[in-house]
Amino acid sequence: MEQLRIQADRWSLWTPVAFGCGLYFSLLREPALGLLIGIAAALILAVILLRRWGRAAVASAIALMCAFAAAGTLAAKIQTLNLTGPIAPALAGVPVEGWVVDVASRGTTGPRLLVAPVYIGGLPYWRTPKRVRVTVKEDGVVGPGTPIRFTALLNPPPSPASPGAFDFARSAYFTGVGGVGLALKPPQIIDLPRPPWRLGLQLSINRMRWGLTQRIIGAMGQPAGGIAAAMITGHDYSIAQTDTNEMRNAGISHILSISGVHMAIVGGFVFFAIRLLIAAWPWLAVRVNGKKWAAVAGLAAIATYLVVSGWPPAAQRSAVTASVAFGAILLDRRAISLRGLGLSALIVLLLQPEAVTEPGFQMSYAATAALVALAEVWPRAQRPINTPLILRLLQTAKDWLVAGIAVGVVAGAATAPFAIQHFNRVSVYGLGANLLLEPLSTFVIMPALALGAVAQLFGGGGWLLDMAGWGIERMLALAHMAASAPGAIRTVSSAPNIALPIAFIGVLWLCLWRGPLRWLGLPLALAVTLWPRPPAPAIWAASNGANAAVYAGGHPVLLRPGTGLFAAQLWMRRYGYELPTEDPDHDLMFDCDRRSCAPRGDAPVGLALWAGTRPPKDDAFRQLCVGAEVLMLRSALGPGQACPSATVLTGEDFARGGSVEMWRVGAGWRFRWAQNERGRRPWTGGPTLGDSDG
Repeated sequence: MEQLRIQADRWSLWTPVAFGCGLYFSLLREPALGLLIGIAAALILAVILLRRWGRAAVASAIALMCAFAAAGTLAAKIQTLNLTGPIAPALAGVPVEGWVVDVASRGTTGPRLLVAPVYIGGLPYWRTPKRVRVTVKEDGVVGPGTPIRFTALLNPPPSPASPGAFDFARSAYFTGVGGVGLALKPPQIIDLPRPPWRLGLQLSINRMRWGLTQRIIGAMGQPAGGIAAAMITGHDYSIAQTDTNEMRNAGISHILSISGVHMAIVGGFVFFAIRLLIAAWPWLAVRVNGKKWAAVAGLAAIATYLVVSGWPPAAQRSAVTASVAFGAILLDRRAISLRGLGLSALIVLLLQPEAVTEPGFQMSYAATAALVALAEVWPRAQRPINTPLILRLLQTAKDWLVAGIAVGVVAGAATAPFAIQHFNRVSVYGLGANLLLEPLSTFVIMPALALGAVAQLFGGGGWLLDMAGWGIERMLALAHMAASAPGAIRTVSSAPNIALPIAFIGVLWLCLWRGPLRWLGLPLALAVTLWPRPPAPAIWAASNGANAAVYAGGHPVLLRPGTGLFAAQLWMRRYGYELPTEDPDHDLMFDCDRRSCAPRGDAPVGLALWAGTRPPKDDAFRQLCVGAEVLMLRSALGPGQACPSATVLTGEDFARGGSVEMWRVGAGWRFRWAQNERGRRPWTGGPTLGDSDG
């Protein structure tokens, strides 16, 4: 009971956790709005009654947490209804006309345009998605606000690469993207009627951002200009893939995504600069509250940066967190505290309930909570008196070094479960690289870029961008050194999905609980690391049935190494493997041509694959069927075609079930379909296939 009494003022910190528990997103069927309203109202009434009774503190606390969980579920349902929109079917070679809203991040095959379509061939206007994201060739990039026409291959947003993996379609749904595709030719600029005012305002802002991006790249050149543009305006389409890979392998690629680090540096730089200027003017310093005026300036800087960066979800979340900190200063509260962090999390989840499913949100708040908790217990050293200056400087340097290492270790440990589970990669030298990058980004790159970008709007700031370019070059050299070091990257397999929420609770328990029972959260926080890994499946197939892999000789073998590599790579990493550049075992196991693969005698599984969109001819079908234990067809079966000796999966099965994993069970197979993990939700569509033995 003593431990519970100590936590009396900490229970409120768990309410954002309950609100963002993600119950809505774990459901396999879409709940009715009326049911969720009724449950939330009943729990709120229970909390009120228990509080008035005053003799059931534990029951009241439990009811409060349940009420917040119900409110979070209701908020997610309302957000889903607000963002509902058409999802494009699979369309080949259709004309598309629309407005370029923005230039999105580079895909695996080229830059991507975010387009607001006004016309898609073959679709009536009520079935036209709000936004489509289309990959174009290098010469097909046009700026925001441009009306274009192009011919494209369109598909609905992709389902998970493997059962239980990240759901790209859900992420696309909550950003308004109802279709993805490939432009077959460079877009043509056309004339279109004036867009609606909201879209027009967005186009105007993005046109300004695009102009600033071009000026930054023109002034700084490549590669520094492309990286600088990504850090200021969010446009990262021009960054070379080799630079991106090296920064990712070095563990510092987070600097390219506008998030909490950027908001903290920009807002903090403006805050301290304004406060210093006020303090340096005695007449003003005695007449105004310099700290509060600096906080107002920090809020203005964050709002400006949010607009210039394109208002991405990660930047919105970071802006809320920074705004809460500056708001606390204006209200004479502590700027950085667990209570303020909890308030910012609650605001973010009210605005973006879907954020709880995003790796960025999970990692950001886990790291921030861990650092604030560290600050609570960090010992406050006594200031020495009459100590020589050189000794004071050495002592300060030692304190900063120890604090920097502690911050890096704690933040890295807090985010490690999410990095392992979502990305399956651990940067061995990431801690050292981030410790070296921190002063460079905080005191050189970001302040110079922020001031230089503002000056660029008025035709100046060249020397500031030169300074930022120098810092970016040092950053790239650091990334190259860390990424090229022996054993820089370790690929780690994912634990079962239940391990991640357990680890999240463990991290939060370590941060929020007071007293020795805090350490009960440690084994929970290590759940992702310690949880036994399931065996790899004997067979994996992509969601469209166009590619598959088998597990042989202790590693996966991809049947069609030149097709659908993104999905194959994600699946392999979930089981702790990297996609090989060359696989000498492939030709010994499978005989493949442009559309099909048939097993050879050395194949561990008699898997045959037909990747054509039309049924194979009878002769080709018979050749595939001979010696096949499993026959996968991207298409439907042709008239009269049957393969009694094999388990047959057709395009209809993949359309209903998505990607699939198969384990051998006796003489049959156990299936795990991705669609069963997703359920029937607005972003999934279609029926499901049962996980079963067959």
